[in-house]
Amino acid sequence: MSTHAQRERLLLADLLETAGPNAPTLCQGWTARDLAAHVVVRERRSDAAAGALIKPLAARLERVQAEFAAKPYEELIQLIRTGPPRTSPFALKQIDEAANTVEFFVHTEDVRRAQPDWTPREIDPVFADALWSRLEKIARMLGRKAPVGMVLRRPDGRTVVGNRSVPVVTVTGDPAELLLFASGRQDAARVRLEGDEAAQTKLSAARLGV
Repeated sequence: MSTHAQRERLLLADLLETAGPNAPTLCQGWTARDLAAHVVVRERRSDAAAGALIKPLAARLERVQAEFAAKPYEELIQLIRTGPPRTSPFALKQIDEAANTVEFFVHTEDVRRAQPDWTPREIDPVFADALWSRLEKIARMLGRKAPVGMVLRRPDGRTVVGNRSVPVVTVTGDPAELLLFASGRQDAARVRLEGDEAAQTKLSAARLGV
């Protein structure tokens, strides 16, 4: 049975392949090739991937990721499609679904929304609820660097707090858009902000996300 993570994995691979290695992405300074290398290293080189969170290991991550980025682009795409090796924790369906649903969705939109002619993607209600469920769990982590309070609100009124500071800005949108906003893709997220105007400006420019 296909999972959300598996579906997003294949969609990401297809988009990267279609866009080509030099296509821009929403990840500042990264081309599609860089993004593909990041995804592969995260799943296949846990010894280096830890550098994303542990500063002393950051140089190692940068070096290993550059080595993978130098590989043939088609090879990177195939490594993404086929998934992690059996020895990787991501090979377990439950971990893959928990850790990769958001990862692959956000990176898929990183590729899509960096193109000048992108159009909104239709998100089915089941997937929207899955994204919302994940956002409820990670909102505080994503919003920890917010310079003001941040409340994320679905159109139906359900909310989750990303940061408890004041003044508070309420960000309203569909779960997919809220997730992108809280992940640091504020300019590309289709949301509505409410609250103090100066606070809105600060939140829109803040380095949100992991």
